[in-house]
Amino acid sequence: MPAPITEAEIGKEEESSMSAQENKEKARRLLEEAFGEGKTELVDEVLHSDFVCWDPNSESGEIRGAETIKGEIEYFRQAVPDLTYTVEDQVAEGDKVVTRYRASGTHQGEFFRVAPTGNRVEFTGIQIDRFDESGKLVEEWPEYDLLGAMRQMGAIPEAGQEEARPEEGEREEQGLIDRAKDKLTGQ
Repeated sequence: MPAPITEAEIGKEEESSMSAQENKEKARRLLEEAFGEGKTELVDEVLHSDFVCWDPNSESGEIRGAETIKGEIEYFRQAVPDLTYTVEDQVAEGDKVVTRYRASGTHQGEFFRVAPTGNRVEFTGIQIDRFDESGKLVEEWPEYDLLGAMRQMGAIPEAGQEEARPEEGEREEQGLIDRAKDKLTGQ
């Protein structure tokens, strides 16, 4: 017969559950309030100063530092001033939180060198966030539908549409958006 659960074990489970709930709330606030409402001051409350985001759409594959994230928020909100994030689902276990979300807004400023189009953009994403013992967010692994967002902006043609491409000799040095387009369209 298994040994009965001790008070200490019950206390640990409750503490773990409480920190998992707190971490879920921090992840939600970062998306909905910091990115969605532009509250960059929230970054200092939630992120560790050495935070790293392993972003597959970043040129280097990573975004480092809480200050850099504040700049990212300002950049996104300049491009999509009415940007909103809605957390649709979250799961937490141990030091990790998985969040599924939807983001939407109107493309009104330059975004990855795409001039404002006035188009409505909506995309979904899922991310895994890891928190340290003090409750600070230290790492993130996001996946989001940048291809869909770029298509909605008109920067990438819909599937089946042809895009006029310059001859190899005429082509200027590829910028970030060109590399992202090529990566997303498999060229």
